[in-house]
Amino acid sequence: MMVVAISLGGSVVNPGKPSLENVRRIAKIFEESGEKLAIVVGGGAYAREYAEVVRKLTGNEFYADAIATMETKQNAMLLISALKNAYPKIPSTFESAAAAIKSYQHVIMGGTIPGITTDTDAVLLAEATFAERLVNISNVPGIFDKDPSKYKDAKKYSKMSHEQLVSLAIESDRRKAGEHFVFDMIACKLAARSELELHFVSWKNEKDVLNAIKGKGHSGTVVE
Repeated sequence: MMVVAISLGGSVVNPGKPSLENVRRIAKIFEESGEKLAIVVGGGAYAREYAEVVRKLTGNEFYADAIATMETKQNAMLLISALKNAYPKIPSTFESAAAAIKSYQHVIMGGTIPGITTDTDAVLLAEATFAERLVNISNVPGIFDKDPSKYKDAKKYSKMSHEQLVSLAIESDRRKAGEHFVFDMIACKLAARSELELHFVSWKNEKDVLNAIKGKGHSGTVVE
């Protein structure tokens, strides 16, 4: 069975505190897809708060990244707890995750090392597991030419090339823990080198998420 990689925004499972309702809802979608899923979970709002405090205490981005990474692993464990046939541990390497997906329906990772976002982790996991595609699931229903939460005239792309995505990411990627990117610049470049098909959808639209996992049409954004 093929593998689909997932980059799941941490704010989906932890919008400020762990959400039982959200975790159950996204787990249900994943199980209904019937696919083998290699998932990386982000840190969300809670990780950003911790990163900002450490940044103010130390003035050090490495340690801000490090504490944010810890939160991604907590979020990953929340999702593991909600899935019926998930590998019960959080893999520490992409190789061990690739080995585990052979025996389990779902494998869930958090972040790996400081300086590397969970977007990048998800693309590397997709490569390691020979995933057919990667689905980015967040609170945003696709890729826009500018931040839709700030600009009412923001335009959503239905399709775009890897080159367009890289250019857009370069404009917003500041390489700081907890920053909001369209999709991390390094992740975009890695996806481009592997010609990895990317889908961007909102978790609030269950049909879109299922269709994206299946590689079918949806109202989000497709990058190829």
